[in-house]
Amino acid sequence: MTFPDPLRGNPSDLAGGFGSYAPDEVGWLLTDLSGVELEAPTEEREEAVQSGGAHYAESLPQEFQPDPDYLALYRRALDGSALRLARAVATVTGLVLDERGHDVTLVSLARAGTPVGILLRRWAAHAHGLDLPHYAVSIVRGRGIDTVALDYLAAHHDPSRVVFVDGWTGKGAISRELTTALDGHAAATGVRFDPDLAVLADPGRCARTFGTRDDWLVASACLNSTVSGLVSRTVLNPALLRPGEYHGAKFYRELAGADVSADFLDTVTAAFAQVGAVSAPTERTVDPDRTAEVARVGARYGVDDVNLVKPGVGETTRVLLRRVPWRVLVRAGAPADDIAHVVLLARRRGVPVEEVPGLPYNCVGLIHPRFTRGATGADGLAVAG
Repeated sequence: MTFPDPLRGNPSDLAGGFGSYAPDEVGWLLTDLSGVELEAPTEEREEAVQSGGAHYAESLPQEFQPDPDYLALYRRALDGSALRLARAVATVTGLVLDERGHDVTLVSLARAGTPVGILLRRWAAHAHGLDLPHYAVSIVRGRGIDTVALDYLAAHHDPSRVVFVDGWTGKGAISRELTTALDGHAAATGVRFDPDLAVLADPGRCARTFGTRDDWLVASACLNSTVSGLVSRTVLNPALLRPGEYHGAKFYRELAGADVSADFLDTVTAAFAQVGAVSAPTERTVDPDRTAEVARVGARYGVDDVNLVKPGVGETTRVLLRRVPWRVLVRAGAPADDIAHVVLLARRRGVPVEEVPGLPYNCVGLIHPRFTRGATGADGLAVAG
């Protein structure tokens, strides 16, 4: 069986590649949909989703373009957390190499996982002299992981050595989606991939391979494509993709002037020299009750569908950048550096921010289940009621 070649960037000639990353940093197992108009205003897009007429992955939100004040806040967050990020990268890479071997293949979940996968690859080169292959693939809530991409990986690499990578966890929805999808793929093909997801931050306590379980800001969460190689969210639209093609995405070449993707990577990489010795987390048990805890938080505010409760700094940021948020909950005493961008985004969107003592995460974003157009269920379609 033949497969489409991975898409790769060409920073010296953006017209000649896909994405702004160097070609050896990542191969995108995606279909280039750059010429297709897929963006829609947030409310209009989510109204179509809520009505059941579309899945959220069939279109794209309009890209949030930050103003100078927000960019300055992002820059301060990155500078202040670069060493912490570097230590988490070192911890995760060490766990992966110790437990899975030095011949692993890194596979990021596009797109939030992609800069993290590149950082893991860079640490493997820096600390161990390794040149690890790295790909980015699409996974869609309610639809699973791209099976054509899995088949490509199985044809070119040892599936038992494939390590899936993401940035952070919330309540574990993507981790469960990955496990379910890989189980289904194994049943259909007999090819088994390990579903253990490697992440920098695991406040959802749903991953075994993590840098920390603190709910802190991975600075790349502050931005969209301009910190992720100028690549959009992934698209799964049967009207645009033929059988045998990967899931799709767009390359926003027109945003090259605002691109900080390389700067993000280089800032964290520059901190590698200061990392020193790192040790593996001593407690790596997965917490099966985290979703129930999140559900209780939502229920206090009349949000009965746990899919509309987005816990953690990373997920709350996504709500404010992409969705129609209802309100933001902030844990009393949460570190200001981790939530400053959340508070700023909420205020600019007119979203109430409520301080809550004893919140299990630093912040939680809520999407109203009935009165906004952003209500979607576990399958990405409409919520009844």
